[in-house]
Amino acid sequence: MGKAKLEISSGGVVYRKERNKIQFLLIKDSYGRWALPKGKIEKNEKPEEAAKREIQEETGLKDLKIVSKLGQIKYFYKLHDQPIFKIVYNYLLETNQKELKPSWEIKEAKWYSQKEALKTIAYKNTKVILEKAIDKLKSDEVKE
Repeated sequence: MGKAKLEISSGGVVYRKERNKIQFLLIKDSYGRWALPKGKIEKNEKPEEAAKREIQEETGLKDLKIVSKLGQIKYFYKLHDQPIFKIVYNYLLETNQKELKPSWEIKEAKWYSQKEALKTIAYKNTKVILEKAIDKLKSDEVKE
């Protein structure tokens, strides 16, 4: 096994409010599993910019506002026998847009209730990020 290649991505939890209910965006990735939108950070691009650009490219959402940082996740995976060490910066983003236009990169994009999103999300490490986002939204609502 060769040396692992470093890959840095950015994305996060996108939510929208509808009639006092919060909905969360999940995408169906190329493996057919429900996940959070994310993608590679380009040269000279800040993680925040990459998160917005990637989410826009994957889902068609243009109205995106970064609310806060949600931390990063790190993991290893293999692509064509090449070990890859991946770091993903995660943000909490708000949108007022409802209509989704999934790109060719993903299989599907859908809005979910909090309960459904937690049940549907496929990866343990991204579920932790979704839970963090939900906690943050709950604590912020208390302050208003």
